[in-house]
Amino acid sequence: MIMAFFTPEFFGQGSYYTQFSNVPLFYNPAFTGIYTGARVRFCSRIQNTTPTSGFNRYYASADMGDRNLPGSGGIGVMLNTDDEGHGFIKNLNLGVSFSARVQFNRFTFGQLGIKASWLQKHVSWDDFVLSETSTDKYGHINDSGFVRPSSSVLNLADFGIGGLVQFTNAEGCLSGIIGIAVDHLFEPDESFLQTEKTPLARKWTGHADLIFSARCPSGFNPKQDRVLKFNPEIIFQNQGSINALQAGLNITQYGLYFGLWYKGVYGPEKDHSIVLLGGYRCVFTDNMSIKLTYSYEMPIIGPHKKDGGIHEISLVMEFSSLHLFKSARGSSNRSLSQAEMDNSQLAYNDF
Repeated sequence: MIMAFFTPEFFGQGSYYTQFSNVPLFYNPAFTGIYTGARVRFCSRIQNTTPTSGFNRYYASADMGDRNLPGSGGIGVMLNTDDEGHGFIKNLNLGVSFSARVQFNRFTFGQLGIKASWLQKHVSWDDFVLSETSTDKYGHINDSGFVRPSSSVLNLADFGIGGLVQFTNAEGCLSGIIGIAVDHLFEPDESFLQTEKTPLARKWTGHADLIFSARCPSGFNPKQDRVLKFNPEIIFQNQGSINALQAGLNITQYGLYFGLWYKGVYGPEKDHSIVLLGGYRCVFTDNMSIKLTYSYEMPIIGPHKKDGGIHEISLVMEFSSLHLFKSARGSSNRSLSQAEMDNSQLAYNDF
C-alpha cells in the first residue's frame, strides 16, 4: 500500500472470491438475469483472522431475469466491500448491471452485459505509520516527512462489460456456460496524490462450466429429476502482473452440495490453495428455495500459508416465478420461447 502513494505509476489489484457460482455478477455482468425470476445473494469472506490483521470481504447482489420483454436479459445491483490491514483501508463498490439476451438456435443463447459502478476508497491516515518514524530500540518516536493528503475519501466511477454463451443438449442432461468479461474498463485512478497515479488495472476474466446429470430428466416429475449432478468449472483472471486460476468440481444430490477446488495466484508472489466446499439447498416451493454454502480455503504455498485458513459463507435466495413485465397473452409462461420451455436447464440452475 505504501508503494501506491510514492510510486509514480502503480497498478492496484482487485479482490477474489472462492465460490464463483454464488457471486457470478462480481465476475461477469452478462450473468445478470441469466435465469428467470429473481435471485438475492450474500457472501462473506473472512481472511487472516488474527487480531492484528485482516482482509475481509462482503458481497451482496440481486438480479432478475424476465423473458416477457423480447431481447431482455435482466437487471441487477451489486454491493462489494472489503477491509484491508485491520481496517486501515476500506473499499466500497456499488454497481448496477444490465444484460441483453439473444437466441442463436433452439438450444443456444447468448447474453451481453454492462456494469456501471461507484467506487469509494477510505484511508485512515491516523493509522498510517512509516518505517522512517520508528527505531529498532524505541519504536515510533520520530516525526515523519510524509504530508498527508487533504482528503481521506476517494470517489470514482468504474465500468465493466462481459458476454457469455449458454447452451444445453436436446435431452436436458448437459448444459454449460462459457464467457469472458473486462472489469475496470477505463482503469480509474485510485491515487490520493494529485502528482501521482495509481490506476486500478484492467481485469480480464474468462470462465467455463458444465453441468452433467447422472440421468436425463423426464420433464414430468421434478423430484425424480433431481438426480446426481456434476459441475466442473474453471475461471482464469488477469490483472496487471497477476494471474489467478480457479478450477474445481461441485456435485449435488438431494439438496446437498460438495466441492473440491484449487486456486492459484501467480505474480510477484505465488499463492496456492486447496478449497473444500459444502452446503445445502432447502426447497420450500417449486418457485422458492434457499441455499447455504460454506467453504474452507487452506493455503498450501505462499505468504498466506502461516496465516491459517480462509472462511467463506454464502446465502442464495431464489424466486423463479417473479417477473418484471406481464405477458401480452395474459400468461407469462406462454410468452417464453419454446426453447426456454423445453429446456428447464436454461431457466433454472441447481448450482
